[in-house]
Amino acid sequence: MLRIQTVLWTFSLLSVAAGSDFKARNCSGVKEASIAKGFSFENVPLQQMSGDHLRVCPQGNTCCSSEMEDKFGQQSKLELENLVDETSKELRSTFVSRHKMFDEFFLELLENTEKSLNEMFVRTYGKPYMQNSEVFQNLFAELKRYYTGGNVNLEEMLNDFWSRLLERMFTLLNSQYVITDDYLECISKYTDQLKPFGDVPRKLKAQVTRAFIAARTFVQGLSVGREVANRVSKVSSTPACIRALTKMMYCPYCQAMPSVKPCNIYCLNVMKGCLANQADLDPEWNQYVDAMLLVAQRLEGPFNIESVMEPIDVKISEAIMNMQDNSVQVSYRVFQGCGQPKPSGMGGRSTRGVSDVFNARFRPYSPEERPTTAAGTSLDRLVIDVKEKLKLFKKLWSNLPEDICQPHRVTAGNATNDDQCWNGHTKGRYFPEVMKDGLTNQVNNPEVGVDITRPDTFIRQQIMALRVMTNKLKNAYNGNDIYFQDSSDEGSGSGSGSGCTETCVTEFDFASTEEPVVGADRSGSGPVEDSAAATHPAPSAALLASLALSVLALHRLWR
Repeated sequence: MLRIQTVLWTFSLLSVAAGSDFKARNCSGVKEASIAKGFSFENVPLQQMSGDHLRVCPQGNTCCSSEMEDKFGQQSKLELENLVDETSKELRSTFVSRHKMFDEFFLELLENTEKSLNEMFVRTYGKPYMQNSEVFQNLFAELKRYYTGGNVNLEEMLNDFWSRLLERMFTLLNSQYVITDDYLECISKYTDQLKPFGDVPRKLKAQVTRAFIAARTFVQGLSVGREVANRVSKVSSTPACIRALTKMMYCPYCQAMPSVKPCNIYCLNVMKGCLANQADLDPEWNQYVDAMLLVAQRLEGPFNIESVMEPIDVKISEAIMNMQDNSVQVSYRVFQGCGQPKPSGMGGRSTRGVSDVFNARFRPYSPEERPTTAAGTSLDRLVIDVKEKLKLFKKLWSNLPEDICQPHRVTAGNATNDDQCWNGHTKGRYFPEVMKDGLTNQVNNPEVGVDITRPDTFIRQQIMALRVMTNKLKNAYNGNDIYFQDSSDEGSGSGSGSGCTETCVTEFDFASTEEPVVGADRSGSGPVEDSAAATHPAPSAALLASLALSVLALHRLWR
């Protein structure tokens, strides 16, 4: 009786084993799962067969043909590209949208102001404005050319503006003389020594220069970040990476376990090997983000274009009044340095004053009167928004493996003791430790063969682009500029604040915003200092229109 029971128990075990073996060999679930994933295999084995023909998946009994393994490899490559694209989508869309918002804001600020100025001045002043508007039109054009990437030296350009304004005012104040081009050139040489506009040009130049440097550099920084993000998110997979991906994602199909997902640490090691070069971008990327945040602070504070340019009307008015009050002294010193011009035979100057016009038209705006800002927003709101976004993107590239190896994307879960996940060979625990980030740390990666002696040159180019941009941002934070190659010379015609091609991030010259030394010894030549008090005759009637136009032009520029 005992022998019969033993035989029956043994037979039962053999029957269970045979049933289990038959179940393991059944490949019908693989075909259904493959169709659900979009594959259209011609022949999927009904039962497992020898896997000697496989090159990636285990070569024991298998449900995969060579055709299936090849297509699994192609799909694995596409899925990694899609996973990186999906994971970095918010980053890329943020840089695209914020670059567009800032760029439109600054461009509309310039364009709308110029249009409004022209319409108002033609309507109000007519011919006198048309005869004197080119000085300010040139100022607008040069400011815009600088912002859109032109190699404009802001300090020299602003110096030239004040020199041209001095020439116009001096000519009108001395209409009884013939003022030739050569004489005007002599006057312009001594603008710094004459200081006809008082201290306004020096202060305004520092404020405007630093504000424009910060604005242009920040928009260029957004442009560089956008381009780097777009390029790095396009993954180029090595053959070793594709094999590891195929083994992780689709070899469970060959083992008749299509529903079993990879273990978390297993997935991390595969991704850290495949994305090792992207992780090496992180240190430079983090420094770039920090530098962008520093310049953003400047845009909120002393380098804010809106706050710097809003009182431009008052500043220019003050400068013109300085010139008016000191016209006799200025003329006397110019005559001493450049000689006495020939009389024009037109008689003396008009006695009509201009102070009533200035007092009526040029005053600071109250908060209720502040003009509508460009692009329907304000710089402060734009900066607050972009700062919040930038802080989210630090360590983004080194975090890609963790972001990809999430249960809702790839893995079975985060439990380290999970024995219900695919470990690369079968369903069970994954024992190797997770690798550290970066190329050099993949030397012993158990899943992906990585040649740590051959860094990805494309990624290294992006690292260099970030390094150069970070340097430019740090200089902008201190009020200094690094001039990019003039985009107009390149014929890019982009019209954007980025103002640069791929080469612009490596070709630059350093320029400081520090004021040049003025009043140097000229060996006795030049205007003679005259501190004596003098009576100040009123300017001519022509000066009235010219000076008022001059002030209002810049007043409208930065609304």
